[in-house]
Amino acid sequence: MGLVPWYDGRDGMYGWIWRHLPGNTWVKAVISLALVVAVVYVLFQFVFPWAEPLLPFNDVTVDNQ
Repeated sequence: MGLVPWYDGRDGMYGWIWRHLPGNTWVKAVISLALVVAVVYVLFQFVFPWAEPLLPFNDVTVDNQ
């Protein structure tokens, strides 16, 4: 069963992050939430505005008739 990551003792990237966070479960949950908020903030403030001119959202192929 190589397709199930936790079957052979591996729990993937999120398990690795969870194991390396300090504190008990509640502290880990708060830190995880803060990390998710930080990632979303960085994406919306820096990554998406940088990538927006590169994306073809304004290239429409529908004619007005």
